[in-house]
Amino acid sequence: MEVLIAEDNPTSRKLLETLLNKWGYEVISASDGNEAWKALQGQEAPKLAILDWMMPGMDGVEICRRVRQKEESISMYIILLTAKDHKEDIVLGLEAGADDYVIKPFEQGELHARLNTGKRIVELQAALSDRIKRLQDANSHIKTLQGILPICSYCHKIRDDQESWQRIESYIQGHSDAQFSHSICPECMEKYFPDPEVVKKKEGED
Repeated sequence: MEVLIAEDNPTSRKLLETLLNKWGYEVISASDGNEAWKALQGQEAPKLAILDWMMPGMDGVEICRRVRQKEESISMYIILLTAKDHKEDIVLGLEAGADDYVIKPFEQGELHARLNTGKRIVELQAALSDRIKRLQDANSHIKTLQGILPICSYCHKIRDDQESWQRIESYIQGHSDAQFSHSICPECMEKYFPDPEVVKKKEGED
């Protein structure tokens, strides 16, 4: 999975790149906020991001705010990385749209665990989104007829909600995706299109 690292300090950025590569992640690096913001545009943007709070151009909190204003960013998981450790700072970062918060200097095991948590959440969101889409596609092809249908005992037409009477075929086609092909059942074939030889034979027996 791709992860964006936005860190203006070259040493810290290199350390993060090395660690994430070691943990099996593909890394996209940005050295300032503007570059990070650009990397997060488009449908193919990374779904995981580690953003330093203090960066030139645009800080991590501002990037969080802008990302959360985009409807398609709902499945993006953002970890803020900063030396700020006051509770009000943590609240500010989370309210801006960050999903998690790691304080510098970070412990490698903690960062790894938090990153893996973000990966699981992103994968679950992707799976849920795919399932919803498939259900919506399936639902668009399904229409059901429910309740009591008023039907004429003689002509077998159905009364609709507008109090007009329709042939069964017309009514069902308007309320479902069913299509009709017409044929003749054996009973009707015998009744309406009798075999002349059979008729003649019966008349002779009478």
